[in-house]
Amino acid sequence: MNNHDILIRLRYALDIKNTDMVKIFKLGGIEVTKEDVLKMLTKLKDSYHNEADNDDDITENEENIICNNMMLESFLNGLIIFKRGKQEPKSGQAKSPALSVENTESVNNLLLKKLKIALTLTSEDMLDILEEAGVMITKGELSAILRKEGHRNYKECGDRYARNFLKGLALKYRG
Repeated sequence: MNNHDILIRLRYALDIKNTDMVKIFKLGGIEVTKEDVLKMLTKLKDSYHNEADNDDDITENEENIICNNMMLESFLNGLIIFKRGKQEPKSGQAKSPALSVENTESVNNLLLKKLKIALTLTSEDMLDILEEAGVMITKGELSAILRKEGHRNYKECGDRYARNFLKGLALKYRG
């Protein structure tokens, strides 16, 4: 699952309008237009054939805008601000969070962490959402996925969990 699919599925699951998408990107620190958002939300031709391909193989053309890791993380940061409001930094704290996605494998972990914050979900809520999508995991497994990369109990979140979590969100928020 690439960043493009994540953005499309997240928009559907939370029923986010195009104008709100523009606002969320702006809150995350990226200026995009409504047309840019529509180009980002167009499915890539390569994603139909083989989801295991790297994003490097996909070339940008005039009808699509590639959503890279930085754009996705900025969108998720903007979603937190959009849903919960702007938080004033405490003394000694950076004004905006540093972008933390270095490799493409940790994107799913970041997605779950940021959605947990944005939607004010508890671990129990997240387990219920996954269960609604047909995936049963333990609280310990979820805790390992939500840990910081490099922690001894950190576990990489696979596409299956991320996809089913977004599916569960759609079932919960869209009925």
